[in-house]
Amino acid sequence: MVRDVTLPPTIKDAIERKLRQEQESLEYEFRLITAEKEAERQRIEAQGKADANKILSASLTDKILQDKGIDATLKMSESPNSKVVVIGSGGDGLPLILGNN
Repeated sequence: MVRDVTLPPTIKDAIERKLRQEQESLEYEFRLITAEKEAERQRIEAQGKADANKILSASLTDKILQDKGIDATLKMSESPNSKVVVIGSGGDGLPLILGNN
């Protein structure tokens, strides 16, 4: 029976190099798969945001925006930290806010 086999250094180095390259190749493939999955996740997220924006845009009217503006003005007026000064009336029926560029 053969119990102990000693390989020449060149063969031993070649085997170790091959194993190292196989591991590096597997690691590279794993990184590619991970990057592809992340890219797909980002595409899905972007598509979801685009769909939501289309739905929101289709449902917005001038009256809804005016109502939202009135709500925002009321909330600012109730805030103890409010530093905004509201004066006059804009052409769209909403208050003018100083410092609004």
